Amino acid sequence: MPFSVSLPPAQPGRLPRTALAQAALLLLCGGSAYAQTSTPSTAEPTLAPVTVTSGAEAETPTTPVTGFVAKRALSATKTDTPLLETPQAISVVTRDQMEAQGVQTLRQTTAYTAGAVSNYFDSRVDSFNARGASVTQYQDGLLRIYGTYNTSRPDPYTLERVELLRGPTSVLYGQGSVGGVLNLTSKRPQAETLREVQIQLGNNHRKQIAADLTGALDQEGQWLYRLVAVGRDSGTQVHHVDDDRLVLMPSLTWKPNADTSLTLQALHQKDKSGSLIGFFPWQGTQLASPYGQIPRSTFISEPGWDAYDTTNHSWGYLLSHRLNSDWTVRQNLRRTVSEVDYRTIYTSFTANAATGRPARPVFNSDNRTVYRDAVWQMNGGRMLLVDTQLEGKLHTGGTAHTVLAGLDIQRNHTSQSSWRSVTAAFDVYNPVYGNFRPPVASQLVRQPNVEQRQWGLYAQDQIQWGRWTATLGLRHDSAQTDTEGRPAAAIDDKAWSKRAGVTYQMDNGWAPYAGYSESFQPLGGVDAYGAPYKPQRGQQWEAGVKWQPPGQGISAYAAMYQLREKNRKTTDPNNPLNSLQLGEVKVNGLEAEVQASLARRWDMTLAYALTDAKISRSNAGDQGLPVASVPKHTASAWVSHRFASQGRGGWVAGAGVRYTGSQWSGTSAISTPATTVADAMVAYDAGDWRVAFNVVNLADKVQITQCLARGDCFYGQARTYTLTSTYRF
Repeated sequence: MPFSVSLPPAQPGRLPRTALAQAALLLLCGGSAYAQTSTPSTAEPTLAPVTVTSGAEAETPTTPVTGFVAKRALSATKTDTPLLETPQAISVVTRDQMEAQGVQTLRQTTAYTAGAVSNYFDSRVDSFNARGASVTQYQDGLLRIYGTYNTSRPDPYTLERVELLRGPTSVLYGQGSVGGVLNLTSKRPQAETLREVQIQLGNNHRKQIAADLTGALDQEGQWLYRLVAVGRDSGTQVHHVDDDRLVLMPSLTWKPNADTSLTLQALHQKDKSGSLIGFFPWQGTQLASPYGQIPRSTFISEPGWDAYDTTNHSWGYLLSHRLNSDWTVRQNLRRTVSEVDYRTIYTSFTANAATGRPARPVFNSDNRTVYRDAVWQMNGGRMLLVDTQLEGKLHTGGTAHTVLAGLDIQRNHTSQSSWRSVTAAFDVYNPVYGNFRPPVASQLVRQPNVEQRQWGLYAQDQIQWGRWTATLGLRHDSAQTDTEGRPAAAIDDKAWSKRAGVTYQMDNGWAPYAGYSESFQPLGGVDAYGAPYKPQRGQQWEAGVKWQPPGQGISAYAAMYQLREKNRKTTDPNNPLNSLQLGEVKVNGLEAEVQASLARRWDMTLAYALTDAKISRSNAGDQGLPVASVPKHTASAWVSHRFASQGRGGWVAGAGVRYTGSQWSGTSAISTPATTVADAMVAYDAGDWRVAFNVVNLADKVQITQCLARGDCFYGQARTYTLTSTYRF
């Protein structure tokens, strides 16, 4: 069947007003207990469903979802489980939502997700925080990143969905932050023939072409293929910084029968970019400067030398075989090899005792010039990941069990050669380039390689008894880290992780739940004084309610939680290039979120989060203070409407607003201000054609997304617009 942007016919009638009222009530009641600021009311557009299928295929956690509302997920249990039966808060961002909001980077996928914060507009990595801590990234259930600045950023066009599982998740994944897991689901081969070619133009000279082709290779449908490709030539909001990309992602599925499926996956990605972040001083960004604010477009490095160029190759497979009606075995494997050429110059952190210059970014006495640190790194990463699972469906007495036993193994290797120097003074208000002598390769100094080995053995039982579902899990991890030539830095960490939760499914789609979970995150490496870092350990209690009214396109939840984490890393105030470990962090919070696709004509999201993160134990004199870089309040809203009759074709328009509250920077000298940003879109569907115009940061507001105690601040994304034309055939 041709790939079409037409929507299925609208169901007769409209969603009952009571259902809409209940959705709003869930969000507002959740926020009223803590909220000090109201949720923004402006909304952001959403694109209507883009696929038409012949027949009502059951939803799975890896196949396309029509609209914004997914009902099932994998990341919380590693089994195909309804969201209502999961005793932990989880959000799913579907392919339709990503297309509607015109996301260009991974960090934008969670822009309208409750409590998800991505403070850094960065060309090197997409980083996320939730519940006061960093979020560990996985892809297709396997760890995506190990080490620093040694791999490529994923392209959202290659993804089918993104799942944010909040809170500790080590019982299934082993190493991971207390903040949660962001699991990316790759596009996979589909039995139905779906093909599209996309051309995109935008400001900053953006030119992109992409294609997504899938279908069956034979009449029996035993062999399925998919090829996703992206080619981009683009600048950025910072002068002299490119955003060029080439992605080829082929995959092949073999399904000889209903019991067996083997999907082979491969990825070749090559990016050419540079330094979007200048690490500008407080003055001239958040604080006043005699010469005004430093322009967001200022490039502080050197044209022709600055680079963040990455090459990433990965290959692997997803294997599933049903042994009989009760037992299924699965194995997922991925090998990744990445290389990064990272060259940058930024505001200096190097102290000068002779002049009294501190070890943080500051202007010189003229209030115009800064010294710069020049850095060159050749970084490499090697990852081998294997996760083997055995799932069984059992019945004992009046209970049904979904049992899962698994063994996952990781082998990670990081390498680096580096060079560093301090350059001459540089005028950020009137940049003059060329007063810099680039190093040669012979000046690179090889750093010790780091090897990490980890295995984890886990077991889980999902027990159903009437309307009750209990989820119990236990895992043991063993992780070793060796630093070449530094036997004293060797680390051998072992840990047990537990999880227990219960849900109760009431009438009308309500499901209250409560749960407990733990996290374990070996950090590896040593600090600047040669002391190895201890693993971070976390634990969380959570209680909430989920709501998915039968037959309606609504998925909502509200949750309250308390979590603690020990041994979290933070910047050393005496050495900005070093990290120390705090004693303990305590976070109390509340979240509420509603996703809806109503009557085939409205798509919307509403979200609010309160995150009260405090340092509960510390030897650094900061006990009782807020955790730096954690906004207490975040909120968002997005609405789009399809104007066509019967929900077919025609015009779609929408708008959204995102609010991020102020943040403690780690010092009373400065804080990060609150900010509100609006987005918008308009699209037209005409048969197999779709044309969409998306704008991010509609008012072109200058955002300070983060200020740090070490002396620097960061700008957010300037107004960005794209015109995307898609032909599906």
